[in-house]
Amino acid sequence: MSDFIQSVAEATQHMRALFGETPLQRNDYLSRKYGADIWLKREDLTPVRSYKIRGAFNFISAAIKKVDKTAVFVCASAGNHAQGFAYVCRHFGRKGVVFMPVTTPQQKIDKTRAFGGEFIEIRLVGDIFDQCYAASQDYAKAQGGVMVPPFDHMGIITGQASVAQEIARQLPQGLVPELMLLPVGGGGLAAGVTLYVQALGWPTEFRFIEPQGAPSLKRSLEAGKRIRLESVDNFVDGAAVGELGAENFKILKAYPETWVINVPENRLCGTMTEMLNVEGVVLEPAGALAIDALKDLPKEEIAGKTIVLVVSGGNFDFERLPDVKERALRYEGLKKYFVFRFPQRPGALRMFLDLLGPDDDIARFEYLKKSARNFGSVLIGIETKDARNFAVLDKKFKEAGWSYQDITDNQVLADFII
Repeated sequence: MSDFIQSVAEATQHMRALFGETPLQRNDYLSRKYGADIWLKREDLTPVRSYKIRGAFNFISAAIKKVDKTAVFVCASAGNHAQGFAYVCRHFGRKGVVFMPVTTPQQKIDKTRAFGGEFIEIRLVGDIFDQCYAASQDYAKAQGGVMVPPFDHMGIITGQASVAQEIARQLPQGLVPELMLLPVGGGGLAAGVTLYVQALGWPTEFRFIEPQGAPSLKRSLEAGKRIRLESVDNFVDGAAVGELGAENFKILKAYPETWVINVPENRLCGTMTEMLNVEGVVLEPAGALAIDALKDLPKEEIAGKTIVLVVSGGNFDFERLPDVKERALRYEGLKKYFVFRFPQRPGALRMFLDLLGPDDDIARFEYLKKSARNFGSVLIGIETKDARNFAVLDKKFKEAGWSYQDITDNQVLADFII
């Protein structure tokens, strides 16, 4: 294990030519809120606003020594891995080809191109990542290119472990974390950090945080082998991985499945909004995973403990902010959607509005169709300041004889008409 510590130390030292260490900050707000000593490792403050640059740098710096100067580096990614890859290719002055799905938002394409400059070529292939990844592999094979994996390689794992090396150096003298919260997608970061902490001999426990819609580590630990998920929710795009890396699972399979926390996507949105409003910290969904998981830890079990959280990324497209706020309100019970059978007569709307309380607001009102000559189906979105107000409204609606359906938690209907 001492060999691993040495390898990580060398990787970290070499990275300093590219970027300085990210800060480890004690967060007073979260510490007070949860009654613990909470520290944030701010990987959202790397040059590409995520930790992915570490693994890409370590892999490419090693590969350069083994391949011809004309060799092309290749990756498939629509997110943080592509940006870290591009930044490193420019640093070394080596050509890199990034394969992205055709559906990749223009903002991500532009950022990757900006980080890589003249050294990066971007190819848009396929509607989904699997098609894009297959095309990248075919290209690398045909051109003799070097594939740079996002997480499933020991070189990547060693690079990501530099996060732990910095944490160990930055903590106050003699302070050892009793608990570390690590976001998990493909598992490269979690594998590297746990391996390094184990090598140090710290008695630290871990919690591995995944989005509820992409529980690849949880399912794999339950089954005792890697499980490929049939489908994933892509909202937490930085951690929505269908299958954990093979090398990563070899390391993480030593931990109990009870150490995995699956975070609801809509609840996560509340944490993103909270950190933006209270702390002024911009986080992408994956970057907020570890912070959100604090809500699942019994306060009596973490009281007074030193806890380190890895904030994995801050590449947030503010065009997504309305959706994030919407999801947070729905999770907190402050916004609901209804389909009402609305009578087509004068005064009906006024009668409906009179039922609303002073803290209730109509956020959406839309006729879907006239289901009969005298009635129409209306989509109504209502926001309120206190979730308990909806119980009052429900009673008023029933007493007034309104026919309606609450579709807030009906995902099929909500996705179709909201």
